[in-house]
Amino acid sequence: MAKILLKFKDAVIKDLPLEKEATTIGRKSENDIVIDNIGVSGFHAKILKEGENFYIEDLNSLNGTFVDGKKVSKSILSNGDVILIGKHTLEFLSEEHKRDKGINAPIRGISMDETMVIDPREQEKILTSTEKLEVLGGFIIIEGSTDMGEYELKERVTTIGKDESAGIRLKGFFAPKVAALVNRRKECYFISPSGKKPLKINGEEVTQRYDLKDGDIVEVAGIKLQFYLKE
Repeated sequence: MAKILLKFKDAVIKDLPLEKEATTIGRKSENDIVIDNIGVSGFHAKILKEGENFYIEDLNSLNGTFVDGKKVSKSILSNGDVILIGKHTLEFLSEEHKRDKGINAPIRGISMDETMVIDPREQEKILTSTEKLEVLGGFIIIEGSTDMGEYELKERVTTIGKDESAGIRLKGFFAPKVAALVNRRKECYFISPSGKKPLKINGEEVTQRYDLKDGDIVEVAGIKLQFYLKE
């Protein structure tokens, strides 16, 4: 059965089976998945079951819906996909919806020290197939106005923007709520542009996912950052 793990700062809040044709997500109590956060729209998004597949669809929300760092209006879901809504993440888990049905894809996003709200037998099954995050990196601010001078990227998804939920908070009246998203994976980090502000890596504009390398210079929304990897 497909399900959603609703998480806040990597702590699992709820384990929600997807039993309906449409599962709504938003701040209002009428939703199936209620996220009580000011950055979440009243009716923010919904998960649809269409035939054998599941999709996430944004409902014209104010701050947008993101899947693995990419802003989407509607996107098919695969096992392990991480949906970002406000400050919360929703991880889609389903053995029947792997990206490659010929490969036993690991379930991502669960760590041994998380509090699981699921059956102990299912918990053990998930934990034995956990993908361990082996890399740790960060950014040093070279130019621009942010709330700190250096950031370690410990979360699976770090937002760059003015929004209150952003891991790298921008300052300034014209700063965008979300300028870019940085995703942490097992062996690498990648960054994706979000919104209208251009994203440059080492002086070259990028329009899609870019795998970050040690020493890369990132420019977005008036700030310049240098990416580093720890030994």
